[in-house]
Amino acid sequence: MTEIVQLISPVDGRVYAERRRADAAQLDQALAAAAAAQAQWKRRPLSERAAFCSAAVDAMLAMKAEIVPELAWQMGRPIRFGAGELRGFEERARHMIAIAPEALAAIEPAPVAGFRRCIKREALGTVLVVAPWNYPYLTAVNTIIPALMAGNSVILKHATQTLLVGERFAEVFRRANLPEGLFHNLLLDHKQTAAIIASGRVQQVNFTGSVDAGKAMESAATGCFLGMGLELGGKDPAYVRADANLEHAVENLVDGSFFNSGQSCCAVERIYVDEKIYPAFVERFVALTRQYVLGNPLDEATTLGPLITPSAAEFVRGQIADALAQGAKALIDPKDFPADVPGSVYLAPQVLVDVTHQMSVMREESFGPVVGIMPVASDDQAIALMNDSEFGLSASIWTQDLAAAERIGDEIATGTVFMNRCDYLDPALAWTGVKNSGRGVTLSRLGYEHLTRAKSFHLRHEI
Repeated sequence: MTEIVQLISPVDGRVYAERRRADAAQLDQALAAAAAAQAQWKRRPLSERAAFCSAAVDAMLAMKAEIVPELAWQMGRPIRFGAGELRGFEERARHMIAIAPEALAAIEPAPVAGFRRCIKREALGTVLVVAPWNYPYLTAVNTIIPALMAGNSVILKHATQTLLVGERFAEVFRRANLPEGLFHNLLLDHKQTAAIIASGRVQQVNFTGSVDAGKAMESAATGCFLGMGLELGGKDPAYVRADANLEHAVENLVDGSFFNSGQSCCAVERIYVDEKIYPAFVERFVALTRQYVLGNPLDEATTLGPLITPSAAEFVRGQIADALAQGAKALIDPKDFPADVPGSVYLAPQVLVDVTHQMSVMREESFGPVVGIMPVASDDQAIALMNDSEFGLSASIWTQDLAAAERIGDEIATGTVFMNRCDYLDPALAWTGVKNSGRGVTLSRLGYEHLTRAKSFHLRHEI
């Protein structure tokens, strides 16, 4: 009998939706249909693919009124911020559609008399997208739209916690009249996902999630010779130099630390501040943090919603308790946030000082509303601390010296270097990571290189 999957809302702990998991027959049918449809789709002119994808984007935006509260119920983001996910969805989708003609154009080497030489970008086949719950539209669209634009078919396996997002994607492609078989939304468990990867019937897997899950994906793909894009964890640092615009740095780093309740792979989780401005920075950071309103995400006044599960909240509480036991100091009193009840998913934001790199909160991904702040005496010390991590997704430098930011950025082991901003994906730039933050690229024209294969043409036409 097919298993019933329940989506438990973090808002109140009740069942928000339930669906049947796909069975073996549905899986086989989807993979066969995807392969058949892709064989025809890749021959369609790029302009036609763009028209279908643009229509799907339009259809998604038309659902905004339903999607925003639905997001809050599924993963707890306050409704006042819900529309931001769709703005980002549109920005990324429109950009990847717009750059496709250039990104997918043939590469023409210098002319040689008597020969036609070029390198074409050819679709891979079927792309499996395994998407997470924390930014369910943004992370999925990073691959779905460019994969289709490149001539591939797509199988989407969305997180159980945001299973309705997968259904939204399926619906918008239906409304856009995308040729049947090109896109499939399947509710799968880990074993079924591993079986698809190992089947030889998908040619690329793009996964966003934990390091352990990424290792499981690679294990399933062993010997299959398929492409694997992995966006995994983060413990993203920020460095505030003495010449930084203090108000700007504080405002943006508070947001970068606590937006989405800190449940972001590129959330700011550790901050290093020049010792000359450290006291002023901490004072202002704490004052702004205290202005958050923790509560029901369906309430317009709420600026900080629940964590996704009780276990996630307990992990963060445990990190904070361990840090305090090792000598850290907490600057926020949870009693000032009445919704923070021990054992619940509602967790007050926390700012820790007197922290060290011997503490879990400064080394292990928290994925919650807590940040540690340390003073540093020099750029070199800040660089050493920023690099003292198994992760390397993004890092931010707060300064008015462009040359210094680029020089420091060159020394940081990270996928993205920000100056005077953080926690943002520019679709014109490659989104990538180093170390345990993953491998592969999404977005930008480089994202298309991971969704196509090179095919060289060496044609001698004069004999």
